[in-house]
Amino acid sequence: MAQVQETTEPPNHMSATRVKTITAAMRGNPDWQAVLDLILKEFNCQTGTLHKWHELHAMLELICHRGIPRELMDKIERIPMGKGIAGAAAERMEPVSMCNLQSDTSGVARPKAKKTSVGGNIAVPIDMGGLLMGTLGIGKLEPYEFTPEETKDLLQIAAQIADHWVG
Repeated sequence: MAQVQETTEPPNHMSATRVKTITAAMRGNPDWQAVLDLILKEFNCQTGTLHKWHELHAMLELICHRGIPRELMDKIERIPMGKGIAGAAAERMEPVSMCNLQSDTSGVARPKAKKTSVGGNIAVPIDMGGLLMGTLGIGKLEPYEFTPEETKDLLQIAAQIADHWVG
């Protein structure tokens, strides 16, 4: 049985600093790969994806990624609503997380997702007033449960991304 990494929630000032740092990286015309890389750094994660909702195709379309094996790229470039962790977050319009993708039996994660070697992961919807705009997903290579504070921060970051996509 895999051990879940013990976490302590960061003090509120650390959380606010993390969100401010990432928000600052979105000024002007952001480089979304650089923004994703900063998000991964701030959350100490090794994998991440940023998808934008494409209404015409009814799919999440990959904007940028980090740490995804090449053989999985065709599976994550376009994701239908409800499929996989990102698709579930989009469909439910709420965060979807797993402590350990490698041992998940819920059926949310697709079988090939285990090839990422990701343990703890979370995907949050990017929305503007209830209108789906995309998803942001991050993951760690070890089992990990994202804290409520981390989830709140990711939702705030997702809201900032939505502001830029609308703006």
